[in-house]
Amino acid sequence: MSEMNKVDIDELEEVAGGKIVTVTNNAINYANARFTPGLNGKVVSKIYNGTKLKTTGRRVKKDGYVWYEASLLGGTDIIWIAGNLIGL
Repeated sequence: MSEMNKVDIDELEEVAGGKIVTVTNNAINYANARFTPGLNGKVVSKIYNGTKLKTTGRRVKKDGYVWYEASLLGGTDIIWIAGNLIGL
C-alpha cells in the first residue's frame, strides 16, 4: 500500500477478499473512488454505475460508513469506496 492511501491500522479490519461487486448509486450515476477511506479522502476518480470492482478484503468504519478497499477488474490501482455504493 502506498504512503498516499495508508490507513490507521487500528481501524483496519480484514474480511474475505476477492469479492466482485458492482457500483450502484441510486442518487447519481457514479460513486467517488478515494485514495483513503472517509469523506475527506482525496477523490481520485468517478466510477460509474454498473462498473465491476474486486474487493481486497480490507474495510474500515469511518464517517458513518463502511469503506472497502478495491480495484477495477483487471486493474492494479487501489481505491476506497463506501459500502453503501456497491452491491455486496
